[in-house]
Amino acid sequence: AAPASTTATVRRVKTADASVSEEPVSVKGWVRTVRKQKTLAFVEVNDGSSLSGIQCVMTFDDIDEETKKEINKLTTGCAVDVVGKIVESQGGKQAFELQGTSLRVVGACPGEAYPLAKKRHTLEYLRTIAHLRPRTNTLAAVSRVRSALAGAIHSFFQSSGFVYVQTPLITASDCEGAGEMFRVTTLDLDDVPSLPMAKDQDGEETGAVDYGEDFFGKPSFLTVSGQLGGETHACALGDIYTFGPTFRAENSQTTRHLAEFNMVEPEMAFADLKSAMDNAENMLKYVVKDALDKCDEDLTFFTKFYQKDLKDRLSKLVNKPFARVSYREAIEYLQEEIAKDPSKWQFPEVEFGTDLATEHERWLAESKFKSCVFVYNYPKKIKAFYMRDNDEDGGETVNAMDLLVPGVGELVGGSQREERLDVLEAKMTELDLNPEDYWWYLDLRRFGSVPHAGYGLGFERLVCYATGIENIRDAIAFPRYPGNAEF
Repeated sequence: AAPASTTATVRRVKTADASVSEEPVSVKGWVRTVRKQKTLAFVEVNDGSSLSGIQCVMTFDDIDEETKKEINKLTTGCAVDVVGKIVESQGGKQAFELQGTSLRVVGACPGEAYPLAKKRHTLEYLRTIAHLRPRTNTLAAVSRVRSALAGAIHSFFQSSGFVYVQTPLITASDCEGAGEMFRVTTLDLDDVPSLPMAKDQDGEETGAVDYGEDFFGKPSFLTVSGQLGGETHACALGDIYTFGPTFRAENSQTTRHLAEFNMVEPEMAFADLKSAMDNAENMLKYVVKDALDKCDEDLTFFTKFYQKDLKDRLSKLVNKPFARVSYREAIEYLQEEIAKDPSKWQFPEVEFGTDLATEHERWLAESKFKSCVFVYNYPKKIKAFYMRDNDEDGGETVNAMDLLVPGVGELVGGSQREERLDVLEAKMTELDLNPEDYWWYLDLRRFGSVPHAGYGLGFERLVCYATGIENIRDAIAFPRYPGNAEF
């Protein structure tokens, strides 16, 4: 017998948009569960557009023989195309269900070999099958929230008159002065004797490689930040932002670090540190509110299974003004607190000049201020060369800020940039940075220099914050960290 309906003329519906349909529609996705009874079968299908998917009720009296045969082939994970009408659900779990008239298996999935056969798996185990983990509730929900956050970031900046700039991934400059960079080369490292060697004035080999012979004619690296390139465009277009991959060759196995991650980096001309803090606060409030509005089902899931106060915390971020405290004050608050019981702290030694550890950042946000908090005016010696010296304390601090948020610690880092050529050159000399490597960056200070400021938001950290997921390796599709570049 011919199928009750063919999909050639049938409208496809995403389960996230399901509503009662007069005409038959098609749902395409992957089977989560199958329950067969005497007169009917229940097939739960998920198409990735929502957490819950849709239940398809296949009543044997209403379906053709071919569909009955296909139902016998169903296993968890197989891909299907189900046709039928969407009706209000009889059960209490869902608003709608599909009364199926036809079902076809599009791609079989051998149940006994399928790694995601129905049982709960640890997030650690799922990282070993990262190519399949988006099919789980948790990772699919992370992906949808991540997508909504990215869309909202673009929407915020585009609607605020910022220009989106794509800065290069391959660079010859170290923006952070951290020196932990991945080298990019086409030299044959498997044939060491063939490597071109640098020579001194007497023609003697120095023991170093001659990168003049390499692809770019100089040592080249994967970028740690789009900021320096972003500054060039801010000094012409006014307000810009970048949003793209950045890389750190830091040998870190913590739950907060990746070797490849994404940074959102706005840069604003004719702006100071306060402008940067105001913009970061407005941006985060806008983006998180958008996620709360659009991802309610997923955020409810994360609140239930991962972090009980997640939705409350996100609502608080949207509705409560961020606190602001100078670094000096923050150190005093910490010293006061640590003095009560130093044994509670992993790093009890805190003084002016201390680079705050995560436990310090989280105490300030979670206990002291019970909200997001900007710490500003950091000591010059723990911040990057391009940050503007503060005039009021003899240059001991720079116009820098970090935004600390409950549950994560540092989420945003920014500063007013040093726009005075002589001051910037002196700082570079002090830090042994070669001004010739940054000639173009210094040109911005030579030709029509303006006060400007910006910040960087670690996108994956934002994903962790918005979902309550603890390990940043679960906030990105394919995590890259020391010892792991699988998939």
